[in-house]
Amino acid sequence: MKNFNKYLPIALFLAFFIFGLNVFLQSKPSHKNARVYKIVKEYSPYYIEKRFGGLEILSKKDKEFKEKPSNENFFKEYEKLERKWGQKHLKLNKNRVTILDDNNKTLKTFDIKNKDELNFIQNYYGVK
Repeated sequence: MKNFNKYLPIALFLAFFIFGLNVFLQSKPSHKNARVYKIVKEYSPYYIEKRFGGLEILSKKDKEFKEKPSNENFFKEYEKLERKWGQKHLKLNKNRVTILDDNNKTLKTFDIKNKDELNFIQNYYGVK
């Protein structure tokens, strides 16, 4: 019993450390291509606002829209909203991306410069 008591603090420390590290890794946002994300973000209706009570997801179009997911799920929820919007408003034609508004009118068109940007558009926004 004395051996167990001797290693109990170390075991608890390791358990809490592994649990905390796991939660941290799951809540990290996914990789974003800086150039493409910056261009598309201008037209995305969702944005993050930092408040005293934490982070909130708001919409530029709907002033009533407000989501405040838990810290663990925050970036996953934000990415899910952006993906849903991207599937409706982004069109990929060879190496050219077109950003559309709600009425399918072209807002902006830009070229994809490399494979990383193409993979980002396909994986993050779900555009094929």
